[in-house]
Amino acid sequence: MNAKPFLDTNILIYAFTRNDPRGPAAEAIVEAGGIVSVQVLNEFVNVCRQKLKLEWPRIDEARQILKNLLDPPIPLTSEVHESAVVLSRSHGLAFYDSLIVAAAASANCQTLYSEDMQNGRRIGAVTIRNPFA
Repeated sequence: MNAKPFLDTNILIYAFTRNDPRGPAAEAIVEAGGIVSVQVLNEFVNVCRQKLKLEWPRIDEARQILKNLLDPPIPLTSEVHESAVVLSRSHGLAFYDSLIVAAAASANCQTLYSEDMQNGRRIGAVTIRNPFA
């Protein structure tokens, strides 16, 4: 098992959002290191551009910080996709959430930090933790 946690997109967003009460906790999690997937990085850039309206220089700065603090991202492979389909079907997860859980499982992470899924829920060897609960 991997002792490093897997981080969902919302953790990264809060770590780089100013004036959000969840920011300090999210920053501490990111600074401690962890694992993300390519999906998480894609969602991070999309939210930064579309919802937060950040300019590219700020996004590039955040991406460089993440690259320095986090392990190389888990790729979105056909195996992760197939595992996500099974998880979505068997656990009733939204498909994109199941992709996150599948990527965490493929990285052998015990903990998945996410605000979007049920705190304390265990799916296989992965336990979901909401650090803001």
